[in-house]
Amino acid sequence: MNIKLLLTIAKSLLLARWRQTLVAAIGVTFSITMFITLLSFMSGLNDLLDGLILNRTAHIKLFNEIKATKDQPIDLSDKFKSSYHFIHSIKPSNARQEIYNNGAILKALHSDNRVKGIAPKIIAQVFYNVGAIDITGVINGIDVEAENKLFFFNDYVTAGNYIDLLNVPNSIILGKGAAEKMLANIGDVIQITTPKGDRIQLKVVGFFQSGLVELDKVQSYCSLTTTQKLLGKSSNYITDIQVKLNDMTTAPILAKEYANTFGIDAEDIQTANSQFETGSSIRTLISYAVGITLLIVAGFGIYNILNMMIYEKMDSIAILKATGFSGKDVNTIFVVIALSIGFFGGLVGLLFGFGLSSLIDQIPFNTASLPTIKTYPINYNPKFYTIGITFSLITTYFAGLFPARKASKIDPVVIIRGK
Repeated sequence: MNIKLLLTIAKSLLLARWRQTLVAAIGVTFSITMFITLLSFMSGLNDLLDGLILNRTAHIKLFNEIKATKDQPIDLSDKFKSSYHFIHSIKPSNARQEIYNNGAILKALHSDNRVKGIAPKIIAQVFYNVGAIDITGVINGIDVEAENKLFFFNDYVTAGNYIDLLNVPNSIILGKGAAEKMLANIGDVIQITTPKGDRIQLKVVGFFQSGLVELDKVQSYCSLTTTQKLLGKSSNYITDIQVKLNDMTTAPILAKEYANTFGIDAEDIQTANSQFETGSSIRTLISYAVGITLLIVAGFGIYNILNMMIYEKMDSIAILKATGFSGKDVNTIFVVIALSIGFFGGLVGLLFGFGLSSLIDQIPFNTASLPTIKTYPINYNPKFYTIGITFSLITTYFAGLFPARKASKIDPVVIIRGK
């Protein structure tokens, strides 16, 4: 088998019917272009939607959950040990939400090389006082610098400076929705009521917008010191410890380990946000399904074109076989034709896909609910381009394989006798 000669023949057949070749290549190019564009956009959208939650969520949250007392008085009686106990309306235990011995826990976490960072937090239920009306709210007492480092806090502060929570005593960054309810501006002093009934004044130093409207209507942020002060607690009072890991996938295992080690409740990010992971998986699956469908459709186009080419080139195929070319040689020629269409059409499709993705990436995307997003999200993952060209070659190979087998089985005597 003379490979160079077979490639020359394949090239001649391609150029002899260049219009059909061009149509087939355009079909592949269009499919790959849309495949790359669709996956890049959908993956970027997944990253955006997940980022709204996952970037603001700890990989592991340590806290004390309010729950019913595990051991009831009847369980302590030897008389009823062999009996089934049916107890209704059990009230929560008298345990506090504060994390006990949090200093030792923080020290242990800091020394764990699996932990990327730690951010202590206090969650306080309050009322925003607007004249005679009380609006339910939540103040998050945060370690400002740790919160910004681990959870990109500054990216969501749309007005003011996040560091003012440290520099300005008794200050607060209001959720955008809460600020609009209270008609509050930066520099204003608002009044809140704590669960104990104490009224405290706080100075507004900024606005926070997470992109989740209902969340922004109730949530606000203060420093740990300010929150401890308004709750009347000591300087070591915290209700949550947020843990960021070097490897997020280990969160479920480590959450159980920390819960057992420290004797507190632990919730991992996979459990807390399982619905978002499910949504991302479904959107990605749909994107791949649509893209592969486009490639298969293009493959049928190539199949039809090669079938027509074989029908029109019966004489040429007969002459090739009559002059000593084997069925395997003829099969190779038509497979090379199909792969050439797939390769060059796919290569141009990758370039067009990248160009179209770049164009979408420049389109302004301005929405009040997502102030940090300026253009449509695009993910330029090289994996998409590798998958695109691989499927292009696989699809066109099988599209050319069956016509090629048909051509290789042509009996030159029958064709020449028919002529």
